[in-house]
Amino acid sequence: MRVIGIDPGSVICGYGVVDMEGNSFKLVEYGVIKAKIQSDDFNGRLKILNDSVDRIIKRTSPDISVFETIFYAKNVQSLVKLSHARAAAILSATQNELPIFEYSPNEIKKSVTGKGKAGKEQVQFMVKKILNIIETPEFLDSTDALAIAICHCLKQGNSNKKKVSNWSQFAKDNPDRVK
Repeated sequence: MRVIGIDPGSVICGYGVVDMEGNSFKLVEYGVIKAKIQSDDFNGRLKILNDSVDRIIKRTSPDISVFETIFYAKNVQSLVKLSHARAAAILSATQNELPIFEYSPNEIKKSVTGKGKAGKEQVQFMVKKILNIIETPEFLDSTDALAIAICHCLKQGNSNKKKVSNWSQFAKDNPDRVK
């Protein structure tokens, strides 16, 4: 099963693609789309996000797309912009006929770190461990996107193999991967 996780944003949008076979993960690709650098115009950034996510989907051929649900924000304007950016990325997934799944931020953090209130650095640390990433990615948005993809894999499991329902089960089944 190949999954693309997307952490949308109108300034920086993180993405990560992983394969899951049985209880094993394989990193395919990850990175960020720096929309603000390419356009100061908000509507222009939405087009950049839509086009960029479309190219990533075509290049990596995922089976499923996964997004973080919108969380409460104190700043309404930020929430509106995030919603627009998320919609641009979701549109790319639907145009490529990908099923769309969503998980809450706490659910994603808990599935990867075991704690729903984990910080972004803790999430990055565990994503690097799970996927055997040696370098430290420049942006936390990319490891957040990988965490979103990993969360879905752990929640859904591989249809051909025994399902892995959560982080505890993954750790138990893969002690060599969590040292």
